Amino acid sequence: MNSGPRDELGAFLRSRRERLAPSAVGLPGSARRRTPGLRREEIAELAGVSSSWYAWLEQGRVRTSEQVLRSVARALRLNADETAHVLSFTEHVPPTEQPPGWVSRNLLSLVEALTPNPAVVLDPHWDLLAWNAGYTALLTDLARLAPKQRNLLWLVFRWPPSRTLLASWEPEARSLLGQFRAKAARNPEDDRYAEITAELLADPDAARWYGQRETAAFHPSVRRFTHPVAGDLRLRYTKLAAVDVPGHHLLAYVPDDRGTEEALGKLVP
Repeated sequence: MNSGPRDELGAFLRSRRERLAPSAVGLPGSARRRTPGLRREEIAELAGVSSSWYAWLEQGRVRTSEQVLRSVARALRLNADETAHVLSFTEHVPPTEQPPGWVSRNLLSLVEALTPNPAVVLDPHWDLLAWNAGYTALLTDLARLAPKQRNLLWLVFRWPPSRTLLASWEPEARSLLGQFRAKAARNPEDDRYAEITAELLADPDAARWYGQRETAAFHPSVRRFTHPVAGDLRLRYTKLAAVDVPGHHLLAYVPDDRGTEEALGKLVP
């Protein structure tokens, strides 16, 4: 059964409270503590709110403002990504009105123009809507996959070659899963998010990290690939939002050095 956004927020705050050591906030440790981490009333005091109100927040019973959530985030010593995740529960993201699988002509033209650099269009569920020859050469021919498998999360966790293709598979997989979990938590009634989550939980690594309620935000970075034909590649990972189609993104891999640029040129005729 899906939980609502307030329940997801409460569960996330509770998980972070339970991992926070008393010494991290200047409180003495005690063998008499019966629960891990800090008590609710201790976080409430640090955040400047009442103990009963904070308890209701963790129980998913109250609404709150951005200002109060920022205070709670500071009390819990959340990092920037975790704070952004908490604050996202006060935002409203309008749903796209376009039919599933639809891609704007402008995005399609841009994806093709980026060849031989790998590029793909993603929808809000990280489903892959369009891709170019560079993306096919880097990964695989997505047209040969079942439609439900044309998803970035599926490729990273359920497509075995990704674990050797990505030179730093674990940290990158965990980051992607954290981004997905943050988005799915804000859309508990969305059947596609639930479907992807069920598929991910079949993977032991994804199931373990998902249960830890890890969250992350996207950051541009350089990714290293160990390609079976092209060898070592360094690609700058860039994600751009489509203003004309809310929820759609262009994901491009741009060479970070001359060797990678030359290798991509040879991969794509």
